[in-house]
Amino acid sequence: MIKTESNRVLQFSNRPVLLSGASIGGKTEGEGPMKNEFDRCYPTDYINCKTWEQAESALQHEAVQTALQKAKLDASDIGIIFAGDLLDQCMASAMSAKDFNIPMAGLYGACSTFALGLALAAVFTDCNAVKNAIAVASSHFCSAEKQFRFPLEYGNQRTPTTQRTATAAGAVVVGHANSGCCIESAMIGTIRDLGITDAANMGAAMAPAAADTIEKFLFSTKTQPRDYDCILTGDLGAVGSQLLCQLLFHRGLDISAVHEDCGNLLFDSQKQDVHAGASGCGCSASLVSTMFRRKIENKELQKVLFVGTGALMSPLSVRQGESIPGIAHAVLLSNK
Repeated sequence: MIKTESNRVLQFSNRPVLLSGASIGGKTEGEGPMKNEFDRCYPTDYINCKTWEQAESALQHEAVQTALQKAKLDASDIGIIFAGDLLDQCMASAMSAKDFNIPMAGLYGACSTFALGLALAAVFTDCNAVKNAIAVASSHFCSAEKQFRFPLEYGNQRTPTTQRTATAAGAVVVGHANSGCCIESAMIGTIRDLGITDAANMGAAMAPAAADTIEKFLFSTKTQPRDYDCILTGDLGAVGSQLLCQLLFHRGLDISAVHEDCGNLLFDSQKQDVHAGASGCGCSASLVSTMFRRKIENKELQKVLFVGTGALMSPLSVRQGESIPGIAHAVLLSNK
């Protein structure tokens, strides 16, 4: 049974478990500090494909296949797959899912997509609508630049606030088990828009939504930042992370001691040319499905409040000068 607390926090009585997880990365990810957390990193971002878009689909397909193998399950054991990416009409997910013959729900939440997928997978498995579900998300630096900014051939100058889209995919199988990394609760976020129009400063666009979701989650559950081993956001990067801490501090919440951001973890900003850090659906998906899931399973971490953040812009809205709405979804991961 799913119980709803005030402000829409969903409490999962059966506490579905992340039965397995996998992440696949590209060249830059394989050169970064998190390279050993990936199941595989390719030497080039083409991923043995002809186009960037095909490469993104291949990343997602391999992540799902690897997660299934780790769980010792077949595609026929999965009731639904929640999949999303950054491409128009979620094409990377559609092209990947067609080979599995699993009922698919395509998601778009920008960088918050994986958190949304986890929350929905927990809803479906906790109420036994399906026995097992998959949550997967992917992104690709080259396909994202081509769609949202400029093709790489243009050679445009990137501003200091720009984040590098992760060329990565992360997938988890969600089901029932007596122990492991479980989804204890979740909260679907609310759109927050403070008028940011700079597509090269997504951290500033997403930080207000992250602050709103974290504040509401803590208030609703009557908890404090110190009650969590980590409040993990993804992917605010250096600029957005600083803004988030400032916004919450002015509201009487100091998360600085427990806050981490996937956008700050994936790359080494001192050694890699990534400007303000990482972004993209695949960034938080790749780290949550592997490193953080493993640390919770091994009891290195007991409670992680994962808050996936997304800048809900489109190429058309940016060209028309519209502001960038932000969204943030919260998923509480804990040791069962």
